[in-house]
Amino acid sequence: MFLAKKYKMLYYFIASYAHQTKNSDATWIYVDPYKESADLFIMNHVKENDIVITQDIGLASLVLPKKVRAISPRGKEYVEESIATALDFRFLAAKARRQGKYEKGPKAFTKSDRKSFLYTLEEILSKNVK
Repeated sequence: MFLAKKYKMLYYFIASYAHQTKNSDATWIYVDPYKESADLFIMNHVKENDIVITQDIGLASLVLPKKVRAISPRGKEYVEESIATALDFRFLAAKARRQGKYEKGPKAFTKSDRKSFLYTLEEILSKNVK
């Protein structure tokens, strides 16, 4: 949030009513608790040059054609050139889970991940300042 303030950018958190929080000074927008409601809200409201922070590869793949930047909470920027491959891996992992094959899951979020995220976000914001 401090980077958004530093660059005088508006920012919003989108979540379902089931995930409401009262401990934040951020602007929250709550949507129905149905599957994909938050994604649909984002898709219907995102505009060119916006930045979407998501770990959802599917959502990232949908906003990229709208000329929206998408980054993961770990600082990986999703780009058109590699999103199809990421979607393919997501599909294969889901298929394996349906067959009862489970992997360990994502590694724990680290200070290095946070540092990478902040670096990537500042890189994007500093290039968009007019």
